[in-house]
Amino acid sequence: MRAVQFFDSLQLSTNAAAGEPREGEVIVDVLQAGICETDLQLCRGYMGFQGTLGHEFVGIARSGQFKGRRVVAEINCACRNCDFCQRGQQNHCPNRTVIGILDHPGAFADSLIVPEVNLHAIPDCVDNDEAVFVEPLAAGCRIPQQLPEIADKAVTIIGDGRLGNLCAQVLKHHRCDVTVVGKHDFKLSILRQLGIRTVHLDQIGTLPRTQYVVDCTGSESGLSAALNLVSPTGVVVLKTTVAAEHSVQLAGIVIDELRIVGSRCGPFADAIKLLEAGSVDVKCLITDRYPIEDAMAAFDRAKQKDALKVILDIGRE
Repeated sequence: MRAVQFFDSLQLSTNAAAGEPREGEVIVDVLQAGICETDLQLCRGYMGFQGTLGHEFVGIARSGQFKGRRVVAEINCACRNCDFCQRGQQNHCPNRTVIGILDHPGAFADSLIVPEVNLHAIPDCVDNDEAVFVEPLAAGCRIPQQLPEIADKAVTIIGDGRLGNLCAQVLKHHRCDVTVVGKHDFKLSILRQLGIRTVHLDQIGTLPRTQYVVDCTGSESGLSAALNLVSPTGVVVLKTTVAAEHSVQLAGIVIDELRIVGSRCGPFADAIKLLEAGSVDVKCLITDRYPIEDAMAAFDRAKQKDALKVILDIGRE
């Protein structure tokens, strides 16, 4: 089987082992997958990852209740037995594997094996290009899930890339007064076309502080920038995962009584509903697509500043 793998360097294997599903698992034949910032960070040493990459995908289930249907999958594969799982916190199961990130082969391959309980069927009205975005869109939906009081509030988002755009759209859907800070004119232009206020990074000093600031920069400098924009007693939401170490002065967090909220994976059902209703526009983020055979070129493209979502075409329906 073909698979895009990282073993100290990025490579395309044409004879990767497919594996055999265990009880409760389903083989999913991948149709499309998206390259995200986490994939790029894994190739820079994040998590010490080795193996098949990819966790944003849509495919066709070979068996189970969704046999023959298009599906997406939650990426955290929990044990379902520990205290965290019993409390409904499967995403924090200490025994979990994470598709394409932690001890679980990912979706940049002809097929992958997924626990059936992780699968969500995709409605016919949502096409493959849209379905690829369910996982990152769900990450955006995690913010109002964690902070339901954020609805109708002013929010500053730092970072105009893929995740920043999706978080901005989700929060706009929740009636937030959203401002996105970025440094790429064409990315800011896309946001403005979606009716979202933007400010160029050069003008960040002109912004008023807000009660909620979301870091979607994908940079180790994002937290420091967020701390400069949040008002006293406010909340900084961290969506960024980077391989580099952070260096932050903590005194201001104490003095201003700030809350720092880590925010990771979110509700797939909410993301699918947004796509089904046409409440968000994800296709505007697709800048490039490549066949899996050109995965090396696709990764090089995804690293460039003028790229947003790069899609790998892998299989056919």
